[in-house]
Amino acid sequence: MPSSHRRYGDWTIARIHQEATRLGPSVATLCTLILERRPHPEQGFRACIGILRLARSVGADRLDAAAERALTIGTLTYSSVKSILDHRLERAAGTASPDPTPIRHPNIRGGGYFH
Repeated sequence: MPSSHRRYGDWTIARIHQEATRLGPSVATLCTLILERRPHPEQGFRACIGILRLARSVGADRLDAAAERALTIGTLTYSSVKSILDHRLERAAGTASPDPTPIRHPNIRGGGYFH
């Protein structure tokens, strides 16, 4: 077996799920979705292992927040999670809330104009 294949020989779906659960619920959900959405779960091993490896450099809390952000925006790739971490976008997760006050301006007609 080539060395690139042997590197992943010790990894199983159960081990990936166990490691992801240890890092946080959002990481576990992200890895589960990555593995489920591939025709063969083994095709998602590299992405999941890469995401799990990110915890070494950024910590479990930041990784879980980045995974939550990735799930919120609907992206399920290693590169997206890495980009979220690189740009520190995990902190912005859940902070954007719509402004409840309506806009008042003479050029805005409102719903009553069209009835």
